[in-house]
Amino acid sequence: MPTVTIKDVGTTECAEGDRLVLAIEHAGCDILHRCGGNARCATCKVLILAGDAGPMTDAERERLERIADRPDNLRLSCQVQVRDDLTVDVLGRLKDHPDMGDPGPEPKPWPADHALPPE
Repeated sequence: MPTVTIKDVGTTECAEGDRLVLAIEHAGCDILHRCGGNARCATCKVLILAGDAGPMTDAERERLERIADRPDNLRLSCQVQVRDDLTVDVLGRLKDHPDMGDPGPEPKPWPADHALPPE
């Protein structure tokens, strides 16, 4: 099982192929996911500090291209399937945006045996 280390939160294990956003959330981190994991809002941004986050989905690439001066290690956690150990820094948390009220609709799990584009 891959291990996800979340800066300032801790470490969790998840099943291979789980969505990173769900692994982070299940670790007790209040990560934002305002669009429900569909690569539309970019509130679930993370910096990949270590490990291989795998290829980007087309939707992720398109959404991230709208961010000026983005670092190469910026990813949308809703579009990453965890296949290796990762260390991440969560950039959007509810504690930093309490006016939002909640993190957003729960992202659906992906089948672990293949990648899916967002709905």
